Amino acid sequence: MVDPNSEQSALLRRAGEALARLDAVGALGLIDQADAYGVTHNGILNRSVAMRLKGDFHGSLVQIDRALAIQPYDFIALLAKGALLEKIGQARAAVPVYRNALKIAPPRDRCPPALLAQIDYASTLIHREAETLRDHMRAEVEALRASVDPAILDRFDEGLEIYAGLKPAPKQEPLLLNYPRLPAIPFYDRALFPWLETLEAATPMIQGELEALIAGGMEGFAPYIAYPPEVPVNQWGELNHSDRWSSLFLYKDGERQQAVCDRCPGTAALLDSLPMADQPGFAPTAVFSALQPHTHIPPHTGSANVRLLCHLPLILPGPARFRVGNTTRDWKIGQAWVFDDTIEHEAWNDADQLRVILIFDIWNPFLAEGEKAMITAMMQAQRKFMTGG
Repeated sequence: MVDPNSEQSALLRRAGEALARLDAVGALGLIDQADAYGVTHNGILNRSVAMRLKGDFHGSLVQIDRALAIQPYDFIALLAKGALLEKIGQARAAVPVYRNALKIAPPRDRCPPALLAQIDYASTLIHREAETLRDHMRAEVEALRASVDPAILDRFDEGLEIYAGLKPAPKQEPLLLNYPRLPAIPFYDRALFPWLETLEAATPMIQGELEALIAGGMEGFAPYIAYPPEVPVNQWGELNHSDRWSSLFLYKDGERQQAVCDRCPGTAALLDSLPMADQPGFAPTAVFSALQPHTHIPPHTGSANVRLLCHLPLILPGPARFRVGNTTRDWKIGQAWVFDDTIEHEAWNDADQLRVILIFDIWNPFLAEGEKAMITAMMQAQRKFMTGG
């Protein structure tokens, strides 16, 4: 007695062999025979390939849609559909299909070269179409730009590139606490922090105390990244236990480092006059951060979005960049900024000498005073629970 399933499988296998020989007609005859036992996903895909070999791109596309109706997350079928849409002159319609395909693409190290070429082609087409869309939207709004404040234009331009699909929307990815209803703002408006002018005016004084620390051989500076052997280092492999990125703490996790503060009393007094975050066991943290020449701090995120970080550059021997989300800025002596470190950020010292900045944390300005106390108590309770204290 003939097993229908085995017979059907044999027919489809022979159809695949015919397609490998580019024998579309022979393959279609075998697929017709296999379909007599029942239509299958593989049979539909083979029929699509055969019709494509015959030059019937519209018919092949119909078959691909039939296959996707059975298995919507078929990566190869989605790639094939994108290619067929291009064949019939619908390249723009192919873009969202390719985009959906790439969302479920297998890891590159598991793809054969031919498939990698298709993936790279799809990525290029998606990017090129996004650039075309960006340029079109820019042209359409150009006449409106003159009436808008430049600071708003910067935000609008980022939004336009996000809308076009060229950039991801910045998002908060805190390692510890993701507190709800706080905005994801890479760099905050200076108007929210009127004390920044006081900080910036003290730059020469802070620089003088820092120079004395450096002249003393940078005593107390230690690698900023220092994972124990049993902990995965992830992106920190090059900087783990490395002096290429070192730090000297004035405050660390809420504890004043008195010996360091005694060595730079003016800086310590200034920090004490500023509205640093106050969370015993967590904040404030204030630190001199030193980055050696031609060193890159890889993308990372901070611990909690209830706090923001302030940077004040002190030693800038040359180009030094800082990226938060989609925004990259150059540090400038005497100019501080406040940013959300739970948004992915990274830094570069492109110069030939040491770069040093002062970093300290402050409360997120969108929190109420009573809320800050409750958040602190909540975080302390969580730590107590986790440590069994």
